[in-house]
Amino acid sequence: MPMENHDQKSLIERFIRAYNNFDIDGMVALLHPECSFQNISGGQINASAKGIAQFREMAEKSKSLFSSRNQTITSYQAEGETVTVEIDFGGVLRTDLPNGLKAGERIQLKGNSVFKFQDGLIYQLTDNS
Repeated sequence: MPMENHDQKSLIERFIRAYNNFDIDGMVALLHPECSFQNISGGQINASAKGIAQFREMAEKSKSLFSSRNQTITSYQAEGETVTVEIDFGGVLRTDLPNGLKAGERIQLKGNSVFKFQDGLIYQLTDNS
């Protein structure tokens, strides 16, 4: 049975809130056991995970990169079991990055996240920036 749009929106909002609060347990609790994740930047996949264990490991590493981070949803577009949200991202780096960005620098990006649902949970998540 397909999820209602308001249930999808609520799940997405809970996931984003957990992300912003560095609450990895809160994020993982909303994921399907066979979930998949991809982060695509400039057309290149720069992070991916399959299943909750890989997602948790990746999220723990990502958590250490930022002293603060915030995703703000600016719009929703639902189509069946897929919801695309436009995102404004801001974060302050905790550590220097290989691309030359330094600890303390603020990053601001616009992008979107595509959520797909199965069994009332987030089954697939693709972040695009």
